[in-house]
Amino acid sequence: MNNNTLSFPDVFTAYLAPRGFEAELLRELGDSVLAVRDRLVLASGEPRDVAWAQNVWQNPRWIPIESIGDAAHKLKGLQRKWALYSTGLHRRATLIQDKLPKVSARRQVFGEPPPSAPLGSWTLWEENLLLASPACSSPWNHGEAEFEENKTEPPGRAYLKLWELFTRLGVKPAPGDLCLDLGASPGGWSWVLAGLGARVFAVDKADLAANVAAMPNVEHCRGSAFGLDPRMVGAADWLFSDVICYPERLLAMVERWLELGECKRFVCTVKLQSETDFAILERFRAIPGSRLLHLHHNKHELTWLRL
Repeated sequence: MNNNTLSFPDVFTAYLAPRGFEAELLRELGDSVLAVRDRLVLASGEPRDVAWAQNVWQNPRWIPIESIGDAAHKLKGLQRKWALYSTGLHRRATLIQDKLPKVSARRQVFGEPPPSAPLGSWTLWEENLLLASPACSSPWNHGEAEFEENKTEPPGRAYLKLWELFTRLGVKPAPGDLCLDLGASPGGWSWVLAGLGARVFAVDKADLAANVAAMPNVEHCRGSAFGLDPRMVGAADWLFSDVICYPERLLAMVERWLELGECKRFVCTVKLQSETDFAILERFRAIPGSRLLHLHHNKHELTWLRL
């Protein structure tokens, strides 16, 4: 190893930013950043629960190599399945990956558990030096949860956010649970929730897609998501919102429901403007028992949840 890698602390973590959000991850990691290669950011310390990471390399280590074959041998000596995140020396890195067992390209089926076999990540840091982590936070290649999509029933593609969230966390509404879907139109989230057997109370001034409105366990209330009085609703199992609004307005709605309502679990999309408002995100993060994360199917937005 050269002097640059020898200067790294014994304990560090590698974070892979979602495409286009490297600046957000760098801002979130702050002074702990040690090095950056494309979307891969190395930071000092143990793995942190950061929002702007699509995959976290939880136990990275430097592996000196003598050849392409030696690299493959050393990786296979740690475990079987590896995903290459190439940050340079692309041809040499590809030749190493070609000597490793193939990683299945099969898309995730909703309702089935995510892949259970450990999937490590690695990159060729220098010609004769690997950075490899046998353990990663995501079971999917680079955190990219690609599903067998339903292109006929759900209106739009927003439903994929819930598919990913429920599959990733292993938690979802049970049959009979009362789910509020605030700002529901055109109904992609209501479609997912009703398909799970939940009772869905969908609130929006606009119509739901006809096939969603016709689902027997979906009730559409025509009105504003922000006008619903939590005290009039009573106990609810879940509150969902993918409504398009400024983050400040969503936060005010969430705080009102936390203060006045009787809802057990929350899942909301915080839709950001052209500039990422880190101050408002910290206010969401400060809500006890909650977290922020960036799903593969999120755009310039984060998913806030309190389960």
